[in-house]
Amino acid sequence: MKIVVIGCGKTGSAILSCLVDEGHDIVAVDNDPKVVEEITDRYDVMAVCGNGADVDTLREAGVSDCRLLIAATESDEYNMLSCFLAKRMGARSTVARIRNPEYNDDSLGFTCRQLDLTESINPDRLAAREICNILKFPSAVKIEYFSGRFELVEMILKDDAAVRDMSLIDLKKKYRANFLICAVQRDGKTMIPSGSFELRAGDRIAMTASPAEAQKLLRRMGLLKKGARSVMIVGAGKACYYLVRLLTASGISVKVIEIDRDRCASFAAEINDPDVMIINGDGSSQDVLLEEGLERVDAFVALTGSDEQNILISIYAASRGVPQVIPKVNRLELAAMSEKLGLDTTISPRKAVSSLVSSYARALENSEGSNLEALYHVLDGSAEAIEFEVKEDFSRLGIPLKDMNLKKNILVAGIIRGSKPIIPSGGESIQPGDRVVVISSGTRLRDISDITEDE
Repeated sequence: MKIVVIGCGKTGSAILSCLVDEGHDIVAVDNDPKVVEEITDRYDVMAVCGNGADVDTLREAGVSDCRLLIAATESDEYNMLSCFLAKRMGARSTVARIRNPEYNDDSLGFTCRQLDLTESINPDRLAAREICNILKFPSAVKIEYFSGRFELVEMILKDDAAVRDMSLIDLKKKYRANFLICAVQRDGKTMIPSGSFELRAGDRIAMTASPAEAQKLLRRMGLLKKGARSVMIVGAGKACYYLVRLLTASGISVKVIEIDRDRCASFAAEINDPDVMIINGDGSSQDVLLEEGLERVDAFVALTGSDEQNILISIYAASRGVPQVIPKVNRLELAAMSEKLGLDTTISPRKAVSSLVSSYARALENSEGSNLEALYHVLDGSAEAIEFEVKEDFSRLGIPLKDMNLKKNILVAGIIRGSKPIIPSGGESIQPGDRVVVISSGTRLRDISDITEDE
């Protein structure tokens, strides 16, 4: 599928990398010759150097016959204009990166309709939602939601975990909760486990369950922690703005530390909430953090523009006994390093965008309308969790899962039938109208029919 990506900065490069891995035909556009050269050296893509909001540049990039155009420059207005022009020139679908809170409140839907934007993406808002979910459920290192009925919870089993050295069959018998451990990452290898699989300390597990069942299971296992009631955030950027909005709406106390005095003033005006404490200070200073009550908060979130600084101050916060510590880390190699340094949870806006773009691009590939509803990268990107809506023409309707001849390393991890979440057994079957959550490792799925071997 032909896709044009305008803007090859940090977010644009992450989108490019994701789409190249998916095997799409990519044309990259950027107005910086050095960036264009770097992109063509790194990826097997065509590239155009020019203004992505200029008709001649768009024509050279071939937007008239592209299936999807994504505008991901630093300017919201530039992105919206690029998408507007591309749609008028023949692009079938357009996605704009829109970060400014002024565009992401009540007016966003109106703006998208008037400009004929197919979708908008906001890395900062996606990251904020992910952080908020984890702060409410601190036993997890990552949480994804499917249709509001299922959670996919990632956890790391510690040395003192009660379930270590226990098989999944014995785990089910002992705790009698409606859940499914659907994928495990161990020593860099991701597996779809069978019932005889034994868990070990250090395993990173992915579990599906309804929210109530997940809470019940973790409580019985002694792994359920109280959600955060007080949070300290360093760095008052856009992600911080969205996170503060989410946290205060949930009744969570928030303190923000920002080194730039002018940014402090503007952030206070944007938030306009007397209950949010905004401090002008150096969040990388141990003295400042301690003076502002680091040791008394339930959670610490580092959202500065530097991955390295976020990791270092998060390590310090963890050393002072803060129960939940979350740094923003975009570079994959640094995210892996931070886990080895004891930081189980990291947040990457670019990863969140990659999952969203992958989901949207795959949905477009089916010319008759894909049944792919959502896609998330899990277990450090080594597996995918995909939600499909099942149509009447699915050839395996009514066949028990144990008889469906599923492809290797694919598991049906959940079924949502109407408003009822189902953790499927081998005797369960898929019905028309079901929403099915599938875990896949090593196979890219574009349609629900891709889960089985050819007949």
